[in-house]
Amino acid sequence: MQTNISIWEKDSFFAPQDIIIVGGGLMGLWSAITLKEKKHSLRITILEKNITPLGASTRNAGFACFGSPTELLHDAQTLGESTMLSITEKRFKGIEKITHYFPKHEIEYDPCGGYECITNAQFKPDTIHDSIAYLNQLLAPITGTKHTFIRNDAALSTLGLQHFDALIQNKMEAGLHSGKLVQALQMEAVSMGVQILSGIEVTNCLQQNNGVQLHTHQKIVFTAEKVLLCTNAFSNTIATGHTIPVKAGRGQIILTSPIQNLPLHGTFHFDAGFYYWRNLGNRILLGGARNKAFEEETTTSLTTSATIQTALEDFLKTHLHPSIHYTIEQRWSGIMGFTVNHLPYIHFIEPNILAAIACNGMGVALTPIIAEEVADRFIQ
Repeated sequence: MQTNISIWEKDSFFAPQDIIIVGGGLMGLWSAITLKEKKHSLRITILEKNITPLGASTRNAGFACFGSPTELLHDAQTLGESTMLSITEKRFKGIEKITHYFPKHEIEYDPCGGYECITNAQFKPDTIHDSIAYLNQLLAPITGTKHTFIRNDAALSTLGLQHFDALIQNKMEAGLHSGKLVQALQMEAVSMGVQILSGIEVTNCLQQNNGVQLHTHQKIVFTAEKVLLCTNAFSNTIATGHTIPVKAGRGQIILTSPIQNLPLHGTFHFDAGFYYWRNLGNRILLGGARNKAFEEETTTSLTTSATIQTALEDFLKTHLHPSIHYTIEQRWSGIMGFTVNHLPYIHFIEPNILAAIACNGMGVALTPIIAEEVADRFIQ
């Protein structure tokens, strides 16, 4: 029996639930909202161990993107065309769902377009045209245009970039404010009757004959008919007795000081998405370089490292025009979840415990659509 809990708390905050969602980031919030839309009478509680979601949901770069050309080409080669197209379509529909759900000004959605910067060292110049044509043909049924990607090398200098050999543009991608998106989702979930409890750390989930029992660091035991784990790379610390095939990937970010007359506008990728940057007003946000130290960056530590921070700073010095002056004002990191096959992990690890994790760095775009799959699996 739990002690030091009042009858009022037991019958309200800690009452048995239909569904408890562990993790209050994008995946958990979209799932709660979608479940409520499907069946409003559900009693749903979200348990979040931090004050704010501390994995990647509010610590990312704020990209609303569905895949750079070199990333999509790699996925087509390794996963097969049909799998690549399936995951790309989910990303595309996820971005559309975000824009239909919230006023653009509320989440600072900026339809600035996306770009991938190319060097001859990574991509043979005479293959770019054919690669773009190949992808455009595949993606046309998804994006509704014959020209998802266009080559626009002339824009490199006007954007203040140097030492790239080609630029591929995608006018349908965007940037947004990750923190305000999470806030908007929280308010929507609460308005639908979802309870969100912060500062509650789940230590394990135990399948019982009549549901699931959740034990917490705070010594409070919760019960629910079903549990959804939206804990990404942290899931193996909660799913007692199970090994979930998801690895952590730390994404480190730097943010510059304000830059007068900054020419850069848009979201940018390089090296199959391992480098990503954008303008944030008149500042530049740059993240990535994880491929410089894969083993070191396979961690759930939210610190930053000299290796990656130096690589990010060197990247800016190399590729920004020398007339652009700045200092580095802020540094942070977030923790993503990755699978070997680059597909999200959505599986029941017990009859009443479902894990929906590992968006492989595409959580902003994927979570609205994965939430629909979660709801379908929970509610027949």
